[in-house]
Amino acid sequence: MKFGRDEHTGINHSPVIRKANFRFYEELNDHLPETWRKKTFVYEFKGRPGIKNTIQAIGVPHGEVDLILVNGESVGFDYQIQGGENISVYPQFESLDISPLIKLRPEPLRKNRFVVDVNLGKLAQKLRLLGFDTLFRNDFEDDEIIKISLKEKRIILTRDMGILKQNVVTHGYFIRNDNPKKQLTEVIERFHLQNSFRPFSRCSNCNGELEEVSKSKLASILPDDTLNYYHEFWKCTGCGKIYWEGSHFGKILNWIDRLQNR
Repeated sequence: MKFGRDEHTGINHSPVIRKANFRFYEELNDHLPETWRKKTFVYEFKGRPGIKNTIQAIGVPHGEVDLILVNGESVGFDYQIQGGENISVYPQFESLDISPLIKLRPEPLRKNRFVVDVNLGKLAQKLRLLGFDTLFRNDFEDDEIIKISLKEKRIILTRDMGILKQNVVTHGYFIRNDNPKKQLTEVIERFHLQNSFRPFSRCSNCNGELEEVSKSKLASILPDDTLNYYHEFWKCTGCGKIYWEGSHFGKILNWIDRLQNR
């Protein structure tokens, strides 16, 4: 279809340019140009595009979006922008249950369980040390990560923006930092995890849950000096790895204390 002025009728066939007012909140602003951050801006478009595609065209992955208000009313991703609306876009809320308002998904996630992409192995290990259910494998394909997220209702943590822009993705977060220590702090602050730590409850190796095991059952597994010196032991229900309060235990406790009191 060609647009422009018809030489015979004099009718202008150019598509109508429409406008809507957008405002993105909190960390969603990280994806925006500086001139659009933390303020209302006018976005121009043609036709009546879907709001999900428009949000992604602006640069924000829809997987990080938890609530969209159009003129004060909650709408779903299938809403078609007409022009003239005031549109507010919010990230996931952790301290406030907005379930009655949300129309984006069948049900919002209120439990923080993660699946982590292949670039974030150290982050996955640290989250497990803090007790968070975190799936990671260094050969995960993007499609596999997405399937796990949907099936098990897990939040995708990734450094690959392309994953979060897949239409089927419902919950995800793009990790801004490339330093593993800063990545952990970023996730803790983003999802308000400071009061949800359950240290030494999960295996940092495989994500399995730990259960206490009696010393008598470990006689053929651990050396005598370890059994004589330590009295409490835990075993991973997944890979079978044995844990005890070794010399590193105090350092880990100090590390956890610093994370909780930042």
